[in-house]
Amino acid sequence: MMKILAVTACPSGVAHTYMAAEAIDDACKRVGIPCKVETQGSIGIENEITPADLEGATAVILTNDMPIKHVDRFEGIPKVKVGVGAAIKQADAIVTKIVEKLG
Repeated sequence: MMKILAVTACPSGVAHTYMAAEAIDDACKRVGIPCKVETQGSIGIENEITPADLEGATAVILTNDMPIKHVDRFEGIPKVKVGVGAAIKQADAIVTKIVEKLG
């Protein structure tokens, strides 16, 4: 079974961080794929991805508008790097592409 992880962050660390997280989570739900999205916003890290979450992860989506903290924990997991705007507007297409390539 596939499992997608994601980390979203934007320069201001407010609205777009959470909008991207919601869009990715909703896109995964629409296709029935378990997903966990960590946000790295202005109030710090929320919904932090744990070592247990990393087990069996198919891919991790990382927004690339600013550096993601602790990115080394995703070593060995295929990464998809997208802008926060793309994560918000094209989450369905991003998830579909992951399913096509790795499913």
